[in-house]
Amino acid sequence: MIINRKINTLYFSATDTTKKVVMGLANNIYKNMDINRNINFTLPKSREQSVSFDKDDIVIVGVPVYAGRVPNVLLKYLNTIKGNGALAIAIVVYGNRNYDDALIELKDILKSDGFSVIAAGAFIGEHSFSKTLAKGRPDREDMDIVSDFAHNIWKKLETNSIINNIEVKGNRPYRKYYMPKDENGNAVDIRKVTPKTNNNCTNCKLCVNLCPMGSIDHNNVSVLSGICIKCGACIKNCPIEAKYYNDEDYLRHKYELEVNLTDRKEPELFI
Repeated sequence: MIINRKINTLYFSATDTTKKVVMGLANNIYKNMDINRNINFTLPKSREQSVSFDKDDIVIVGVPVYAGRVPNVLLKYLNTIKGNGALAIAIVVYGNRNYDDALIELKDILKSDGFSVIAAGAFIGEHSFSKTLAKGRPDREDMDIVSDFAHNIWKKLETNSIINNIEVKGNRPYRKYYMPKDENGNAVDIRKVTPKTNNNCTNCKLCVNLCPMGSIDHNNVSVLSGICIKCGACIKNCPIEAKYYNDEDYLRHKYELEVNLTDRKEPELFI
């Protein structure tokens, strides 16, 4: 019976765009019921222990899209989750370029974890590189779509007309990670680009606490002791704009995205 099922959320969301979609879905599927477990695995400590579910669970799983794929830094954690026959809703959120093979990859991961994927969606969030590309998304129109999507999922559950392991858009084998290009059309690698810190910094440590990789040095916030995934958490949340990028390839790519991708992309749903 649907009433015996428990709704759960499981997401990575450095700037809260994925969180907004996932929580919106959860709150609209079971409007009068509490969320059983809300698992936010954005920060490093939250990924130290795996989680498991059972056949009575419905789990909304959300990740951002990085370079057209599920972020590779999350694969180790995602592959430890145990579904044990639970139902899953796969959600990816991308910055108005393309989600490429991220959704089919997430669906495949969840299936291999032992979930039955009964619905999936690709939504748009403000791009992690930019404050203007898909600014403010997911916005009211997006959240209306989230609400309708939740209603349709509920109807499927209520009438027991769900389709296990639905088909979603994407390629197998997955395409390579998307790479930006220089002015001559040659691919450039910006993975090692890291944010800089200007003199506005007051050493408040907010960026240290927000970094999903735990890479910003607590004693000197201008130093990175680990990798940067360019999630935007430190830059977008700094109250005095003390964090920034100055790498030419990164800035060129950011400019091209902001100039060339102004057409509004719309969510794509699979149920």
